[in-house]
Amino acid sequence: MSEAETAESVKIDPKFKYQISKAPGAENIMLCFQCGTCTADCPIARFSSFYKPRRIARMVQFGLKDRLLSNQDLWLCSTCYACIDHCPQDVEVASIVRVLRNMAAKEKQVMPLVFRQLASNLIKTGYVYAIPESRLKRREKQGLPPLPIANLEDIANIFDATGFTEILDNAKTFDRVEM
Repeated sequence: MSEAETAESVKIDPKFKYQISKAPGAENIMLCFQCGTCTADCPIARFSSFYKPRRIARMVQFGLKDRLLSNQDLWLCSTCYACIDHCPQDVEVASIVRVLRNMAAKEKQVMPLVFRQLASNLIKTGYVYAIPESRLKRREKQGLPPLPIANLEDIANIFDATGFTEILDNAKTFDRVEM
């Protein structure tokens, strides 16, 4: 591969970091000075060559939007918030990853199959997990109150108003992230 081909394969979006910094929780992305505390504390980082919170923050700062949004490893984040708890600059890497995931779903139309399944359950039942009838009967026998009944129409309206219904309908899914 020639130098020209290498340079062309990496698209840089100089406005990307500003776009990300406007999202709730991602406002401090420019404060990251790459100390590495987030990556040292991340339980996922030790198992993935791509998923390193420090690296993700730097890629945002460099404007490597396509590389970030196209990488399935973004979906590995367990949202344990260890990266946020220990950051000396209050950079919320987990929130930045959430923003990147939302952008990947919307712009690249991709998400893990389990996310689609959970969202589908939410639309159908009002709960992200399908609750079996046997569990409901057991709750009743134990004297627990019935679970609240969700307003499915409101949920559907929120999904429609946010564009999430269309994203769910069009997104390609993958079963698992290969590491």
